[in-house]
Parts: sequence; C-alpha cells; structure tokens
Amino acid sequence: MNVTPERTLDSHRHYAADCSVRRALEALGPHSALLLLREAFYGTRRFDDFVERVGISEQVAAARLKGLVHEGLLEREPYQDPGQRTRHAYRLTTKGKDLYVALVALMQWGDAYNAPPGGPSVLLTHRGCGAAVTAHVRCAEGHDLRPRDIAASPGPGAGG
Repeated sequence: MNVTPERTLDSHRHYAADCSVRRALEALGPHSALLLLREAFYGTRRFDDFVERVGISEQVAAARLKGLVHEGLLEREPYQDPGQRTRHAYRLTTKGKDLYVALVALMQWGDAYNAPPGGPSVLLTHRGCGAAVTAHVRCAEGHDLRPRDIAASPGPGAGG
C-alpha cells in the first residue's frame, strides 16, 4: 500500500494561534452560549424564556447574552408588556444567523454519535417540503467534499 503523507500546517504553529476556529470558539465562549444561540434560532426572544429553555441560572444567562451581544451575534431591543417595566428581547443579527449552518452541522454530528436511546430529541425539517435538513461541505463549484478532499494552506491573514 502506498500512503502519501498529507500536507498540513503542523510545521507552522503560528497559523494555529490565530486560526478562524480558535477565534470562533473564543467569540462563542462556554457551551451555554451555543445553547442560547440554539434557542434564538428556534425563536426564543425573552430573557426568562432563555433561562428556562437552556436550564441555566439568570446570572449565567445574563453574562452569556451580554457576551453574544458584544460579539455582534445577538442584538437587544426594548419591549414592554402592559403595566410592566421596559425589558429587552434578543434577536439574531446577520452575523448570528450566519452561524446556523455550523449549529446544524454540530447537531447532525451529535445526532449520529450522541443521540439519546430511540433517536434524536429534535428533528429539523424544511417547512416547504418536509425533508430533513442536513449540512454539507461543498466547494465553490458544487462538489460534495470529504476531509481527504480538502487541502489546507496559509491564507492572506497568516503571519510570517
């Protein structure tokens, strides 16, 4: 068997220090932030609903939502129920909405390898036709890709 070693960026560790994966994870913070974003994609807008649906304390929710707003993934907008004080709802920004494909891919991976007995607890389907929603990696020409089909090389932002 003839095995050709893959070219990687291992010998260029400085690329890893500033890669987009690292920056994305730093922007998102703890896993509870991803769960808050998941709920925002499902339509949750109000603070108390985030706390209840994610199952975290009010202090943790407040800190994570503040961080997501700071990172530009969510925006706050005031609302007021009759007879109540003004509060803030949270809406996904364009930057936040663009993260959806990554969350779908993470969910798809979790469904394949970590679903509860009996199968996934949430199914995503296309409202238009009812088909299952899946994430795929494709090149700009439309070819479906596997990891071995992809080459990694230094980009324009890579330092010296």
